[in-house]
This record gives sequence, structure tokens and C-alpha cells, in this order.
Amino acid sequence: METGKKIKAGDVRAASRLIRDIEDSVPESKSTIKHLFPYTGKAQVVGITGSPGAGKSTLVDGLIESSRKKEKTVGVLAVDPTSPFTGGATLGDRIRMQRHAEDPGVFIRSLATRGSLGGLSKAVGDAIHVMDAMGKDVIFVETVGTGQQEVEIIHYAHTVLVVLVPGMGDEIQAIKAGIMEIADIFVVNKADREGAGKLQRELMTMIEMSKIPPGGWRPPVLTIGNSFKPEEFAIDIEKLSSKVFEHYEYLVNSEFIGDRLRRKTTHELLEALRVSILEPVMRMLVSTGELNRMVDILMRKESDPCSLSEEVAKKYLQGCL
Repeated sequence: METGKKIKAGDVRAASRLIRDIEDSVPESKSTIKHLFPYTGKAQVVGITGSPGAGKSTLVDGLIESSRKKEKTVGVLAVDPTSPFTGGATLGDRIRMQRHAEDPGVFIRSLATRGSLGGLSKAVGDAIHVMDAMGKDVIFVETVGTGQQEVEIIHYAHTVLVVLVPGMGDEIQAIKAGIMEIADIFVVNKADREGAGKLQRELMTMIEMSKIPPGGWRPPVLTIGNSFKPEEFAIDIEKLSSKVFEHYEYLVNSEFIGDRLRRKTTHELLEALRVSILEPVMRMLVSTGELNRMVDILMRKESDPCSLSEEVAKKYLQGCL
């Protein structure tokens, strides 16, 4: 597989083309992913999630620089909202992080959500595999930031950073979104703003009240100051970067890394099953007009969704029910 060989050799153009084909659901991309899969599982995957405008991209930019100082190669997947005109990513995080564009040890790629929930693209799992197979030591995945569905990042990342900003109602969002269950590190960004201390204290109180098992990881709450004060900002980023790699070492040196990998692998399998089983059936229902016929039946109250779905399952999954 020529494309696979190029990607394993670190070819950025080949990797970019494959990720584009994955986003566009090009059938040939599947065979390349199959070829690359045995060469994955070595990178640390770090998810960065939080509200829109929380400054996630600025943090990622700083973490890239810190990681490169540690001589680690870096991949970045910046998941952006979908353009209603092109279907592509609209924010262009590669522009924000352009100072790293000429660094051969850094590969930055934007992905479009294309209607996917959870602030993540459907292609993100395979795109992580591509960067992993390229030999990247650490892969940062920055999500869109869409509130309660942000917990999806836990299925892809070893380490999850939850970014909150004082004065944006993040305290309430944290409780609603169940972020306590996914955060490995809390980041209070723009901590020079009024209310930062209050937000930090509330988070620490929530952590104290949570049930952390003996020997379990206690999520730290780190503050990041104004990015327009470079020296102070750099010090804060170094503390955050050190804590990110400390968490990964904790996972590797404990049994918890197995739990994370099993959860990640289970999610990947379920996604693959959905693509291989559910999506072809849905396409068939649409192309034959069967879906519209069933909608008409429901509109007339001549049946119900459960009964119709059972009929579809019996028809297309013979022997399974």
C-alpha cells in the first residue's frame, strides 16, 4: 500500500489527502486505514474541550511550543464548525497556529463537524490513527465546544483538558455537562478576569466532593493568565504541559491505561459497526423511497416507530433477531 508507506514515513501531503478522503467517505480510504491500524497506539492523545471563546486554540498553540521544546513531535486536529457552503471547516485553526506551519515536527489539520454532535467530526478517530501512524508523539484534539455533548471526547483521548473562563456561566455548564466525569485537568483560562478565583475555588470544591478511588487521579485546577503577557503566559503553559505529561505517565504506570484503551477501542468498534451496518441500511431506505413511505405511515398514525424499526431489522438483519 503506497499511501500507507508514505504516511508511515511521515509524508504530510499523503496524510492530508487521506484525512480529506476520510472526511469525504471515499471508499478507498478504508483500505489504507486498515493497513495503518497495526502501527497505531503509540501516541498520547490529548483532548481540549470547553465553551466557544474559552481560548482553547491559544492554549493548544502554547502546548505545541512546549511539546516541541521537549523534543516531541506533534499532531493537531482542530475540529471546526462546518461551512454551510463548502462543507469544510470554517474557522481555520491552521491560520491561528501558523507560526508552527514550517516546523516539520508539527502537523496541523482542521476537520469539519459536518453535523456531528459532541463538537467532534465523524472522521476524528481515523484522523488520529493517521497521525499516530505518522509517528507523532502527542496528538492534540481541539473540539468545537458545544456544551453538554462535549463528553464525547473521552472516547478518543487519554488525557482530557476542560477549559473554563470566568464570567461565561461555565460553572453551571460544568455541572450540566457532566464535565466532572471526563476532566483529567481543569484549566481556568484568562485568569486575570474578575471571578477567576471564585471559579477555581468552586472547581476545587467539586473535586473534593467527588468520589475518587484510592490511588486515583485527582484532577488539578490550573490557571492560565493573559496571553498578551508572554513571559507569565509561558510559565503557566509550561505548568500545564508538565501536568499533561504527568497524567499520561500516571496512566501508563497504573492499571488505568488499560481501562482507557478498552473504552477507546470499544467506541471505535461500535462506530465501525454503525458505518458498516446502519448506514448502508439507511441509504437503502432513502434510495428506495421506503423511508418516506414509513414517515407517511407514522403521520397517519397507522403504526409506530418501534414497530417499523423492528420490521426493518427483520428485513435487513435476517437471522440476528
